[in-house]
Amino acid sequence: MRMSEGVEWGLHSCLNLAWVGSERAVPSARLAEYYGLPAAYMNKQLQALARSGVVYSTPGPRGGFRLAREPEDITLMDVVGAIEGREEAFQCTEIRSQGPGAPDEAPAGACQIDLAMRRAELAWRRELGAQTLADVKASVERLAPETPTRVRSWFAGE
Repeated sequence: MRMSEGVEWGLHSCLNLAWVGSERAVPSARLAEYYGLPAAYMNKQLQALARSGVVYSTPGPRGGFRLAREPEDITLMDVVGAIEGREEAFQCTEIRSQGPGAPDEAPAGACQIDLAMRRAELAWRRELGAQTLADVKASVERLAPETPTRVRSWFAGE
């Protein structure tokens, strides 16, 4: 399954917002600048996250984005779903009922390819739903303990 780069951008932005904390909102342009990304496209991803309740937006000159929930209450699936949508990745169109090899009557039972694809997608969704932003945050802090301080410093230098 291929996801848009907006998922990566959204996840990194949420992680940075977790380190910045809830005391201040961060403008989308500043989040984009941190990674050298297009500000308009970053804002689009952040707006999708806001519509899904992952972040909230504060308007005005001191406005920007903050996490809407604690990092332990935001799953990776929340972010993926906000950016990519919640539609199923695989859509069975019953092609087994078409063409010269198709049976005369409707095929018996469920399409086995559809079932296999649904099981795989469910496992993928469960895995992303089991990992929180807090889990990723803790891993980064363990592997690169200087990162939170570096992020906070950079965003404080607005």
